[in-house]
Amino acid sequence: MEKRPAPDRSDFIKWIKRIGFWGFIFFLVKGLLWLAVGYFLIK
Repeated sequence: MEKRPAPDRSDFIKWIKRIGFWGFIFFLVKGLLWLAVGYFLIK
């Protein structure tokens, strides 16, 4: 059985670059919208 090397920081950076700026913005806005929805449901 082969052991996979533990993911290091460079793999994380490559993943971020592949997703790109717009992917980051999309998930940021999506998360903020869900927080807003939760806030207004509780209020």
